[in-house]
Amino acid sequence: MRLSVISAAAVAALVGYAASVAIVLAAATALGATPAQTASWLLAVSIGKAAGSAFLSWQSHVPMVLAWSTPGAALIAATSGISLAEGVGAFVVAALLIAATGLIRPLGALVARIPDGIAAGMLAGVLLPFCLKGAVAVEALPVVVLPMVAVFLAVRLANPAMAVLAAFAAGMVPSLLTGTDLGALSPASPMLEPVLPEFRLPVILGLGLPLYLVTMASQNLPGFATLRAAGYEPPVGPALTVTGLISALTAPFGAHTVSMAAITAAICLGPDVHPDPGRRWIVGLAYAAAWVILGLLSPTVLQLLALLPGPMVLALVALALLGPLAGALAGAFARPEQRFAATTTLAVTASGVAALGIGAAFWGLAAGIAVLLLDRLRR
Repeated sequence: MRLSVISAAAVAALVGYAASVAIVLAAATALGATPAQTASWLLAVSIGKAAGSAFLSWQSHVPMVLAWSTPGAALIAATSGISLAEGVGAFVVAALLIAATGLIRPLGALVARIPDGIAAGMLAGVLLPFCLKGAVAVEALPVVVLPMVAVFLAVRLANPAMAVLAAFAAGMVPSLLTGTDLGALSPASPMLEPVLPEFRLPVILGLGLPLYLVTMASQNLPGFATLRAAGYEPPVGPALTVTGLISALTAPFGAHTVSMAAITAAICLGPDVHPDPGRRWIVGLAYAAAWVILGLLSPTVLQLLALLPGPMVLALVALALLGPLAGALAGAFARPEQRFAATTTLAVTASGVAALGIGAAFWGLAAGIAVLLLDRLRR
């Protein structure tokens, strides 16, 4: 274990946490979770990421680090009228589908047949409303949000992975000057709060199935691609099985799915982490330790976010999702023959319509596939 390994793991974990913890908080709020249940959510998903990263890295001798599904959290945050118990039921179904994809090849082949443009359009429709709220946040509290945006844009030019963390730090200074009192923070011990899952078909179709597809398309596949680009051959089947089973075990404590990391994984894969590629897998152990610590700090982090001005948190979420939105839009419109169907998917998903109690992501996916089939029939 080298100092460079520990520092890379700590930076990767901190960037992943700070860049999207506000999105996870929004997801928990959308499901009506109490502060204790939200802290349990963060603790459980952090432990899940730690266990999966350590186990997969040790077993495969490949530096495999996990993340929570940030687009998945945005999808959850965009839902309404769903209880936490129903959400947990959807989490369990999505997790089991991920595990089954690793075990059953035909299921993976079926998912691969969903057109890339349609899947990307669904993801873009989920992310777009959150990014639009960034402009509203600037109007509501310019003295705090404008410095955040300026720092984000400047740091992004040199180090995109650190841009959201830098924006958060930039927003803290004017927030403290305008009345945020950090003296109200009090240390608290995190506790796992069990939630009995409820399984309802509309929720499974409207949240569970889209959560599975979003996690696969926007997290797992790019994560495997990142490892291959660094010269490693990841064990795809076992990795999907392990992350799916871990997600199923942590879901009853409120946690949504864990998945392969992509952006934060890149921080852990370079020669500056360890000169020997065959020994670089130990970064997964240090990364696991960092996430255990972050999970234990979850109650304090939630107290801090509760003290911050609402527009600052909205801006933080918007800035964190700009990168994923850009990638989703690029994927949605990459193929000319899929553009109109992808646009339909984006529009229906972003509308937030919830017909028959089923969420907009499902209807966006269904509408896009229907339009694409009609286009192909016409051709």
